[in-house]
Amino acid sequence: MSDYACTAKDQGARPRLKKWRPREFPCFNNGARPGNEGQMTSAFLPMRRSGKAESAARPAPGPLILMLYGLGFWLALSMAAYWGGEGYYSLWFPPAGLRLAFLWHFGPRATPAIMIVELLVNLGMGRFSLASPDRLIALWGIVRPVLAYGAIVGVIRWLSSGSRAGMMTPPMPFSLAAAAAPVFAALTALPEALWRPDRTQVTTLPDVITSLTAFAVGDLLGVLLIAPPLLWIAGTAGRGRKSLPSRLAPPSIAWTPVMEMAFLLGGAIVVTRLLTHIGLGFQPTPVILAVAWTGLRFGRLAAWISLAAVAWLLLPETADAISTTDRLERHLNLATIMVVGYLAGSYRDAQKQARAALERRDRLLFQAERLKTLRAMSVAVIHEISQPLSTLAIEARHLHAITDRSGQEIRESAALIDRKAAALSHLVRRLRRFGGRVVDEPSPLPVPALVESVVAIAAPEARSQGVALKVGPTDPDLVILGQEVELSQALMNLLRNAIQRSSDRAVELGSERRGGRAEITVLNRYEPEASHGMGMGVGILVAQAIVEAHGGHLTRTKGPDGVMLASIMLPLAGDCA
Repeated sequence: MSDYACTAKDQGARPRLKKWRPREFPCFNNGARPGNEGQMTSAFLPMRRSGKAESAARPAPGPLILMLYGLGFWLALSMAAYWGGEGYYSLWFPPAGLRLAFLWHFGPRATPAIMIVELLVNLGMGRFSLASPDRLIALWGIVRPVLAYGAIVGVIRWLSSGSRAGMMTPPMPFSLAAAAAPVFAALTALPEALWRPDRTQVTTLPDVITSLTAFAVGDLLGVLLIAPPLLWIAGTAGRGRKSLPSRLAPPSIAWTPVMEMAFLLGGAIVVTRLLTHIGLGFQPTPVILAVAWTGLRFGRLAAWISLAAVAWLLLPETADAISTTDRLERHLNLATIMVVGYLAGSYRDAQKQARAALERRDRLLFQAERLKTLRAMSVAVIHEISQPLSTLAIEARHLHAITDRSGQEIRESAALIDRKAAALSHLVRRLRRFGGRVVDEPSPLPVPALVESVVAIAAPEARSQGVALKVGPTDPDLVILGQEVELSQALMNLLRNAIQRSSDRAVELGSERRGGRAEITVLNRYEPEASHGMGMGVGILVAQAIVEAHGGHLTRTKGPDGVMLASIMLPLAGDCA
């Protein structure tokens, strides 16, 4: 976010040296509705979610967050002045890292808020004046980098979502944004540099290219040094308030990797210093090899620590009164080191996640085979007991009929036997249909009927675990188009998951109309500390696949008050065409 203005008074964004919610949860309780996404390879960034669920879950920055951003931007601008130059941008620009971290965390929709905050900070620091004759150009110089960063974040997130993702496995999307945003922001400054060279006192084409190169290098160094730890802190702090101190505690240290990193990096720095001392100049190759090895071996966290150590050694030297050419050369080498190291760490983490995904898929396939075998056994057992049970139900009904004139005790016992036999026979018929091989064709399905059929199967399991299953009122006109067996399985998986993990022995099931969609919700309370790392089990993954195949989506939201809300959104029958 660098303004291309050069005068110390009017420069908009980049200083230089003079000479040189949780939402309300629909709780259904008898019709009432009270109100209520330590190893060396630890990731800096939270896991990416795709589609509408990600957009809905991404919060908007509040006033306090924007005030903190403004304070941080002011401090970062003050730091950047030590690496500025006459007619050149700062060769280390920490505000760029703060900006990208903010946009990546809150999404590109936070771009207008950031533009306003940065404009106010520049006004307060006297770097932008409304009375200046070039105020419109200076204003554009302030908002232009923010727009460039917001555009890159939006494009990268769009490319890494849904079917467009391809090989964009996290954390590669952020790494691409970190490399692309500074370059794109520098390119957007080119028209102004050619149109108004008097604002920078950089008039020749080689000087313009040098100036914009400094722009890109300064932003790139600021992004790679500042954004990753900020995003790690933001992601860690957002996972749960109660466990925040333990989450922010330093992880246990594996000393063998630390010793390996220190040996490689220390040796590379010694070799680089030796080459410089004998007159070969600053040679970054040994350090590049060291940070690449570290990134490929231990991931982004280790790579970033190595890069921060290199920057800590080099940046104080380039803050001294050295020529802009020498400073730019050293910072170009430093940028090369940082890009190679961070991309190597990102590649290692992406490979690790890909391997974990393959292992998880293998486990799912194994579990699916077990479930397939269990289903076949269950169908066989149900088939064997269905005929005797039907006979028992018929005889119980006959017994109830012939004891109508008997004593009260006999009549009540016969009626009880009749009801129990009929209920058991009805349940077996449902289970036989649910576990059968034939899948229904999509057809209009009333939501109350779907809820009732699933509750009939889930209620015995809930009672056996001492969990109260509360069902809210359902609109009888709520009709969806789908396969009853598959949707029953999806809802049953959610109910079973809630029953098993309910902390207050209560699960609430409800449904309602939301615009042109039907929403079915399953709500339960959980222990936040105990739920860390639960993830999404096989049943939830199956439910998600079924719901998405019906044109809907499944979201699971954890509230800070220990509430888990699973929501199925499905199009109504009239909107499925």
